[in-house]
Amino acid sequence: MPNSSSAFHTEMHWRSLALLNAFRLLSNIGIFCSVLWLAYKPLNDVSSWYSFLALAGVDSFLALLFALGIRHRRPGFEIQLSIQVATDVLFIVGLMHLFGGLRSGIGTLLLPYLAAAGLISRGRMTLFHAAMASIALLSEQTWQIWQGNASASDYLPPALLCVASFAVAWLAHRLARFAQASEALAEQRGVDLANLGQLNQRILQDVSDGVLVVDANGVIRQCNEQAIRLAGMRPEGVLLHAMPVIAVALARWRSNPSESPNLITTALTRKTLRPRFISLSNNSHGNVLIYLEDLDKLRREAQQLKLAALGRLTANLAHEIRNPLSAITHAAQLLGEEAEDNALIRRLTRIIDDNGQRLERMVKDVLELNRRDRVQMTQIKLADWLAVFIEQFSMQEEIHVELALECPAHAEIRFDPGHLHQVMWNLSRNGWRYCEKRAGSLSFKVWRENEHWVLDVRNDGPPVAADAQTQLFEPFFTTETKGTGLGLYIAREICAANGSVLEYVASPETGTCFRIVFGYTYGQKNLI
Repeated sequence: MPNSSSAFHTEMHWRSLALLNAFRLLSNIGIFCSVLWLAYKPLNDVSSWYSFLALAGVDSFLALLFALGIRHRRPGFEIQLSIQVATDVLFIVGLMHLFGGLRSGIGTLLLPYLAAAGLISRGRMTLFHAAMASIALLSEQTWQIWQGNASASDYLPPALLCVASFAVAWLAHRLARFAQASEALAEQRGVDLANLGQLNQRILQDVSDGVLVVDANGVIRQCNEQAIRLAGMRPEGVLLHAMPVIAVALARWRSNPSESPNLITTALTRKTLRPRFISLSNNSHGNVLIYLEDLDKLRREAQQLKLAALGRLTANLAHEIRNPLSAITHAAQLLGEEAEDNALIRRLTRIIDDNGQRLERMVKDVLELNRRDRVQMTQIKLADWLAVFIEQFSMQEEIHVELALECPAHAEIRFDPGHLHQVMWNLSRNGWRYCEKRAGSLSFKVWRENEHWVLDVRNDGPPVAADAQTQLFEPFFTTETKGTGLGLYIAREICAANGSVLEYVASPETGTCFRIVFGYTYGQKNLI
């Protein structure tokens, strides 16, 4: 376990100290091999050879001990570094003495050790190490003068080497401090870049449009949560496999960037999207940023704004409209009773009565728009519920032919029963109105699609005109002179409030089909 003195030093400092110790051991081996290769010619006698072996052996043994100390982080970093530098200084000065003093050139080996110590040390320890080396060099030179092997004028070379030791140690220390400052700056820049990346990712996730980044090979590099919601899956890998319709639109745009991309419809979520492509390189064949705009959401928002204003208007005027409407209808009835023999008056009163009832139905349908958020969803077994509904509907509409029903016994959904009754009554009444009114002309089929139950209400009447299909669920759109144009819109709103989707399925071969997909809500799967 490392002690408290090493708490201020990072793992990098200890690794650097371990490298310095490994360098010391390798240097000892290199010096030993060099002397052995020269057959100890630089040495004066056998005793000097034995002294060299003892000095090299002690230094190598200490290097092994230093390795254990570094591994266990004991003693502290600065103490170990100072001990190792002192050992290096004594070893090199000892070798220099054995090989004839400063003129052997071995003293220059102090410089790389001091440089290494300066790179990994902190504070004023660097100059302390240089001072130890200088004292050892001057002491060795003094000993040589004392022994008569040199004169006092020979102090200049060791003095220059001492100056070089201080210069190298100081320069290494400054370089180390500069490296530390650069490392701290790089670390801060890394933190800033990480924060900026998180901010960009947050902004990307909060964008209301789906966002995809595709490279030149058509591989999806990035996407946000909105793109996942619109696609109904996580777009990964090659765009052509994940979202083929978008891949086709991207290929068309790359071939002609000036052409406006067409609207696309996703297969899983049935969303109508408007893609926008922005090149991130100099040409359209590089990385591309793709925005997916949900047109269904825009339509819903526009309708909500329109209906919010309509709701405020109907809440204020419903009472004012119904009172005079009731008076007009009652007056028309009285007028018809007083003029039983006048055909013209009876026809006019009938016109007044019919239009009064039409206005009454319109007011009632408009008021239903304000009740679509009152949802009480329960578990409904479709097979039993549809059987009861078909019986009630046939009795109410005086239908004497069989209405076909195909439904698995285990089909079960979550829906508001009153809302489901209102939706099915609207779809069934419209289907019976336009069908051939024969056995099987109006049919109900429940089937499974992936994780969702689907209910088809089919009739053998003529299909809806192609130009009217896009406006079929718009409020106040109708092809009849007596209709209010709110029935299908209210039915779709009720389905959306219950987490389902109502759509028209064009099928010229089988007539008209309205389909309810249970368990969908704005493209999000709401499991049953």
